[in-house]
Amino acid sequence: MGDIRQHGQPGDDGVRPDGEQGIGARIAAARAGLDPLHVPVMLDRIVELLAPVLSRPGAVLVDGTLGLGGHSEALLKACPETRLVGVDRDTTALERSARRLAPYADRTHFVHAVYSDIPRALDEAGATEADAVLLDLGVSSPQLDETDRGFAYAHDAPLDMRMDRTQSLTAADVVNTYPFAELTRVLRSYGEERFASRVARAIERQRAQAPIESTRALAELVREAIPAATRRTGGHPAKRTFQGLRIEVNAELSILERALPAAVACLGMGGRIAVLSYHSLEDRRTKRALAALSTDTTPADLPVPLPDRQPELRLLTRGAELPTDEENERNPRAQSARLRAAERVRPPRQ
Repeated sequence: MGDIRQHGQPGDDGVRPDGEQGIGARIAAARAGLDPLHVPVMLDRIVELLAPVLSRPGAVLVDGTLGLGGHSEALLKACPETRLVGVDRDTTALERSARRLAPYADRTHFVHAVYSDIPRALDEAGATEADAVLLDLGVSSPQLDETDRGFAYAHDAPLDMRMDRTQSLTAADVVNTYPFAELTRVLRSYGEERFASRVARAIERQRAQAPIESTRALAELVREAIPAATRRTGGHPAKRTFQGLRIEVNAELSILERALPAAVACLGMGGRIAVLSYHSLEDRRTKRALAALSTDTTPADLPVPLPDRQPELRLLTRGAELPTDEENERNPRAQSARLRAAERVRPPRQ
């Protein structure tokens, strides 16, 4: 998929000079023709961050959470020399993205895998390094919109929630077979549900009579378990329970903790990683992983910095960047998004 050469030095603003075509023109080109019903979250900023390192011949983009392929489509449009390695654990997403990105078939390679397997995906595509890695975490639009997937409490469907439908564990398995203590842990740790034990106890009582098999049945059960005063604010009472179950079913946080160092390790010199998170559990792990690699770890009592303890990353975002008010109005699913990005400035620490 082309060689990986060292890039030039970035500008102070975190965006490199972009040759003959300015970044504004690239963003405009990237947005042209996109499906208005599925505009990717923080698209302009993603293009602004990643296009500068995808502008040369043979550049490799790894989209570790391909989804509908909107971000990748925009970057392939903006950067005609870029080759895409599109990774997703959802076979339906891969099929849809392959159709959407058919005009770029000579520059795309698709891999069915979780995004912690980025090194394998690169190897399958014949590449050794990436110029850019994008991780857009959480549930994709197709998974939310296809009611039979069981991700949404707003529709009645089987309790499924599998991103990869080739795996066996479903949300129904968790709800109906996990012991009370384990179920409470999932709801409290992953759903951040402060009434986790009450919800788990209600589930335990109900499943003793008959299995809980539908999203509507579970959502109603949760609503009844949450105190009435709490139900009046904060959105649907089942939101946190569904988040916790989804994370457990798909092992999202353990995969993320493996994926972040794996993705960073695949970056060539000057390569960039951008991560979109949608809740605090994801964002905290992303922040911690990027901060650890962007910090000088020379012991404080030494008079000079140690070369092998210097940062290998430079942060490109000040804290977590948020969508604009305009984007939030246009796309409600963007409201919880948090974006962090970094750039490799030194080889990996040994």
